Amino acid sequence: MTKIVGLTGGIATGKTTVSNILRQAGIPVIDADQVARQVQTPDSVGLTRIVEAFGPKVLLPTGELNRPALAKIVFNDKEALKKLNEILQPLIYDAIFAQADTLKKQEIPLVVLDVPLLFEQHYDEDCDYVVVVYTDPQTQLKRLMARDHCSKEEAQARIAAQMPLSEKEARADFKINNNGDQVALQKQVASLINQLKAE
Repeated sequence: MTKIVGLTGGIATGKTTVSNILRQAGIPVIDADQVARQVQTPDSVGLTRIVEAFGPKVLLPTGELNRPALAKIVFNDKEALKKLNEILQPLIYDAIFAQADTLKKQEIPLVVLDVPLLFEQHYDEDCDYVVVVYTDPQTQLKRLMARDHCSKEEAQARIAAQMPLSEKEARADFKINNNGDQVALQKQVASLINQLKAE
């Protein structure tokens, strides 16, 4: 029987690195961010609905989504962001679980859903297990500033805008501490894979 494993974490805690280690171990990972881009391609239902909601200014002459124009609208207007999420989230959810169902039919033992807002969007309810990647607050802040070349204040604001990492940890079945180096992280992921297969 296929086990569906939700993978999440805070911003700049190393979730993508964990996803890559899982992929290298031969475990299929369905990436919600990638799926989100797929449901917004030219001529897709998602893009059509976005244009209906926000007007032609969010389209490039090529027929592709003008991401900066859309970002400018939604990140300055909570109602617009809510509307965008109402359009995209059901499409993303359906596409993720269509992929998961295909893998289930192939009797793949573990399928990982890499979803940044796993708890916020209730994906945890459809997962057999949830894994949270975490770091201490100082490490998270330093990594975010280095990764996105942003100020301490900007980084703190972005971290504060998310569900607290401590809450995600409390709701997880498994936790991966990413305060250390790549070797330590790989050991923890290898151990996690063994635990999940044994469950």
